Amino acid sequence: MQVIGVLGGMSWESTQSYYRALNEGVKQALGGFHSARIAMVSVDFAEIETLQQQGDWDKAGTLLADAAQSVERAGADFLLLATNTMHKVAPAIEQAISIPLLHIADATAERLRQDGITRVGLLGTRFTMEQDFYKARLQENFGIDVVVPDDAERESVHRIIFDELCQGVINDDSRKRYLDIIGNLRAQGAQAVILGCTEIALLVEQAHTDVTLYDTTALHASTAVARALNA
Repeated sequence: MQVIGVLGGMSWESTQSYYRALNEGVKQALGGFHSARIAMVSVDFAEIETLQQQGDWDKAGTLLADAAQSVERAGADFLLLATNTMHKVAPAIEQAISIPLLHIADATAERLRQDGITRVGLLGTRFTMEQDFYKARLQENFGIDVVVPDDAERESVHRIIFDELCQGVINDDSRKRYLDIIGNLRAQGAQAVILGCTEIALLVEQAHTDVTLYDTTALHASTAVARALNA
């Protein structure tokens, strides 16, 4: 079994979901007392969040690249960056390490393509919904058209992530707001919706809607387990 590298803490609320999913995936595959071999570094999200708000992506990339090197030195065979938004600095991380980075957008897009999805809604932070580092990867590398909420809805999605979900707060009114937005994305022709922030699955589950949801945390972790066991 390969060692799965995890660069987490963005936020720790969702990183614990990764840890659980990786271990449950290995146990399901191998049974018995088996668990995942993991090398993890968890950063202080306050530092990252400040750099996000300042738009200092270069410094954020340097910080995470240094942390990724620590994961590699700990014996990881490949790396998971346990966040969607910070894949904006994935190129800086990849340049700093010699092990592969398993990109969260690729893991998600592969499943979308397998399921025949060609037009998908995307929920995430404003950075993920508005910038091209995520959307363009799906469109250019996988031929998947991406639909995002309107400006007011994007603000709601972003605020709930940072003010509530990253703080461990689960609010029923916020869940209803998200479900309304998901319904609006379907009205725009989305065949399914990507939960493109690792915290969103803490609030919205498939049981809450008849729109097919793609949980990036679960897909990323599942792809990592398969790689670790089949390499």
